[in-house]
Amino acid sequence: MSAENPTQSFKVEDLRVEIYPDAESLGKAAARAAREALLAIAQREHTISVIFATGASQLRTLDALTGMSDLPWKNVHGFHMDEYIGLPVTHPASFRKYLRENLTQKVPIGRFDEVDGNAADPAAFCAEFAAELKAASPQLCLMGIGENGHLAFNDPGVADFSDPEDVKVVPLDDACKEQQAAEGWFASISDVPSEAITITIPALIRVPRLIVSVPGPRKAAIVRHTLTGPITTQCPATILRTHPNATLYLDNDSAAELSDLNFTS
Repeated sequence: MSAENPTQSFKVEDLRVEIYPDAESLGKAAARAAREALLAIAQREHTISVIFATGASQLRTLDALTGMSDLPWKNVHGFHMDEYIGLPVTHPASFRKYLRENLTQKVPIGRFDEVDGNAADPAAFCAEFAAELKAASPQLCLMGIGENGHLAFNDPGVADFSDPEDVKVVPLDDACKEQQAAEGWFASISDVPSEAITITIPALIRVPRLIVSVPGPRKAAIVRHTLTGPITTQCPATILRTHPNATLYLDNDSAAELSDLNFTS
């Protein structure tokens, strides 16, 4: 079977799941889906509002997407999903630095709103960013799932499926910090900032189209939990099973703990 096609696809409640042989084919498939969504939105809207995630899970998706030559980037209004508080933009782990290098410096994007983790008043920044986000009403979100099940920086201890805020300051739990250090963004867990600014779960879930890229063996356990556990903030990613138009892209590594399960196509 061609790597352009999933080796397996099925649904868990409302969530579509596609499994690909490796991270590269996963990233290309997610990028093709993002391209299709962008072009469809462009048919009905002048401005295409998109939320972009960061992290190791997004690298291949963004690389494939920014390599496509026929996309209306000048009409895209991009939003940054989350950022550490107090981390210089020059730091290797800065998500602003990541998105500049992997997105905004590679394509002629019309507008991109970054999350300023160095804002003098983080709470005031959150309110302003939330207002911009609400006004833009994003139609597409590219995202991942953390090893603790977080979406953006909504870790289990702070995730709220009915959060009244669209953007807020949150503490980061130890599992989240351990992932960031293990992926090489920081030398040790003690170097990871204690707080971040994040778009909240309700603001993410109301985006009409979600493309969720989750490669690698470190995500296998949380993928199983996401697809089989109860829908609860103890694993925030389980809420994806309620979304009417979300697709979870896995590779053989991240799907490794699903082989004993029977899912319907």
